[in-house]
Amino acid sequence: MLSGTVFDIKRYAIHDGPGIRTTVFLKGCPLSCAWCHNPESWQKKPQPSVRVLRCQGCARCIDVCAHEAITLESGKAVTDPKRCVRCGECLDTCLANAREILGRDITVADLVTEIEKDRIFFDESGGGVTFSGGEPLAQAEFLCQVLEACDQEELHTAVDTTCHAETDVLERVAEHARLFLCDLKHLDSDQHASFTGVRNEQILSNIRQLSVWGKPLHLRIPLIPGFNDSPENIRQTSDFIKSISTVQRIDILPYNRSGVDKTRRLGTAGPDLKDFGPSDDTHVARCVSEFRNAGIDVKLGG
Repeated sequence: MLSGTVFDIKRYAIHDGPGIRTTVFLKGCPLSCAWCHNPESWQKKPQPSVRVLRCQGCARCIDVCAHEAITLESGKAVTDPKRCVRCGECLDTCLANAREILGRDITVADLVTEIEKDRIFFDESGGGVTFSGGEPLAQAEFLCQVLEACDQEELHTAVDTTCHAETDVLERVAEHARLFLCDLKHLDSDQHASFTGVRNEQILSNIRQLSVWGKPLHLRIPLIPGFNDSPENIRQTSDFIKSISTVQRIDILPYNRSGVDKTRRLGTAGPDLKDFGPSDDTHVARCVSEFRNAGIDVKLGG
């Protein structure tokens, strides 16, 4: 049976679609957003992660590593991601619980079984399961099979996506997903490429296409200081949103710098993220007001 790679399953999620939800985070992403709060999702394969401040320098992990991937530097155990085979032998021996492997393979059947454990919360709240990432479309075949299985079990499904994929891939996913949570980062393609690594033409086209197919949409805007929070981009974004007929609302997501700390745990395998500093509440409120003044239903925080 087909397997996929997930790095987290978050239960009792209330910001990833209607009702109480289980959010499944799939590894792999074609974008490289400078503010990413899930940098552990970029690579498709599992990755070693170390909370260096917890490390006591006992060297027990070094003793059990058969691949000589761990060394002691300045009293802290450091992992070489090129030598690490992600066997997990070092995890149980770490007295400080400083080490973990981010990502695990799971079959379609086993994942659906995990999701089914929360059915009582779905039924009581009108919730369901949301597939996020990374970019869930990067594991399109696995995602399609899981969505189809969830559909057969009459589970409400949502896909949280950048919409950066070939349209035929998106169409196969859309056959079974009931709701799409689509990122909308910047309307200017050059700016989009400078901060995410990809242009936005395919993304905007796919959002329009989802609307043509009649799919309900929540557009999610990560509000990044100095990137997409200018009055000009807010106006352009508002105009685009109003041109999409199936948008139910937009979610404004203030900048979250948690990815910077996560990157440190990944060591040399982690991306080089930019720290945009804390969000200014007054500025966020102004941006929210500008969208509302344009007649758009806005939720702050997802």
